[in-house]
Amino acid sequence: MPLDKNALSSLSASLTDLTTRLGDVAREADGDEDTLIDVLEVERQLQTAGRRLEKIRLRLSRS
Repeated sequence: MPLDKNALSSLSASLTDLTTRLGDVAREADGDEDTLIDVLEVERQLQTAGRRLEKIRLRLSRS
């Protein structure tokens, strides 16, 4: 079964929104530095996932 390009596009947009919101929360946070570092690491990993998903989406749109 081929990948659903529309679903990938929607997931990519949702992931971008989630990453942005998580970054906003991290930047507004006060408190435990270790927790902040962990939240920023999650944000970084989501950004990486978003780039990979976008790369897949673009590859599929060319085929």
